[in-house]
Amino acid sequence: MSLSVQRAVKSTATPTVAEFHARLDALLPLVESRAAQAEAQGYLTDDVVAALRKAGIYNMLFPKEVGGAELLPYDAMTVIERLAYTHASAGWCAIGCNMEGTTLAIYIEDEGIRKVFAGGPDITIAGNGVPRGFARPVDGGYMIRGNWAYGSGIQHAEWVHSGCFLTDASGKNMVLGPNGKPKIVVTHHPRSTIKLMGNWDVLGLRATGSFDYTLSEGDELFVPTHMTYDFDIGAPRRGGVQGALGLAGYSAWSHSAWAVGAGRRMLDELVKVIVQRQDPFGKSCESASFKFQFAQAEAHFRAACALVHETWKEVSDTCASGEPPSLDQMTMMKLSLRHIHDVLSDVGTFAHRAARGASLHNTPMQRFYRDIHSGTQHILMADQIVEECGRALLGLPGPDAQWTVFGVTG
Repeated sequence: MSLSVQRAVKSTATPTVAEFHARLDALLPLVESRAAQAEAQGYLTDDVVAALRKAGIYNMLFPKEVGGAELLPYDAMTVIERLAYTHASAGWCAIGCNMEGTTLAIYIEDEGIRKVFAGGPDITIAGNGVPRGFARPVDGGYMIRGNWAYGSGIQHAEWVHSGCFLTDASGKNMVLGPNGKPKIVVTHHPRSTIKLMGNWDVLGLRATGSFDYTLSEGDELFVPTHMTYDFDIGAPRRGGVQGALGLAGYSAWSHSAWAVGAGRRMLDELVKVIVQRQDPFGKSCESASFKFQFAQAEAHFRAACALVHETWKEVSDTCASGEPPSLDQMTMMKLSLRHIHDVLSDVGTFAHRAARGASLHNTPMQRFYRDIHSGTQHILMADQIVEECGRALLGLPGPDAQWTVFGVTG
């Protein structure tokens, strides 16, 4: 990192994972107590966001070059799991800020770093890097336009992360990459440049405030090149070997951590309900069929969690040794992500059915059921990505193959 970039970042002691957990101990009661209010208003409450920012939860993964803690992925995962367990929407917003802020920090040019991190690592960023807009090249940058969806956490964001299909100078024709697919550029611009569409009326994750958004003024917005990066970029500018996880790896990390926490809470809520319930057939927890099915649900979920943890512990150990993650490790990140969401859907449905009427009322169990079945809808769970995992596990990609967000190149 250049001296000019270093001067843009305030020097502070880097907190350890133990310190992050201690901070969580203090703030989780607040997160839990505000969950209902956040669900009702459609986004997190101001005091919860302020507490999470003060605790550094939103920038745990940011590289040290911008003042972040740069926690190893496995360590940061254990923090997110606890937050998602307490309130799935709060966990969801935290993974978004970590992932989008980290990729911004490792990829954009020094001039952009000086602009975004002038006050240190305590920034909030939200938006959608999946292309919903278009970027036409002009001198010094791009003119972007579009309507984007799923801006999780955007109510409290200072910066917006927006994916765009790259066009030619006319703005009419998309530019194709070497693989024959449209090229994508991820742009970053101030929150003041967009307006929210106010349409977050969904099944679950209601408190994420994942509103659609569009430009606040005019048909196009200029975004300088130093505030952008290529969606399929390879080598990072910052973040050391851990930065090699890139957008593909950090996005897999984020949703895996969330799923572990949210799923554990769903099963724990079922236990609270079932041990107290008695119906015309007797005490529910003494039913032989329920005990068998519950044991199976626990086994399936714990096994899926174990695969996630094994994968990310191995990746973290590799990064700690000074080596970037391998293609096989990246493949298992993607595969374990999809697998835990499949299991999450199954055990969530089982818990909902087993709880009967107790899951219908406005309770944490109902909320987590809705949240789980919203999280499983994310594009990162697409079958096409699992097909790419199969291709990689079969050894079909070439020697220089790399993972991108949606597949393997080469």
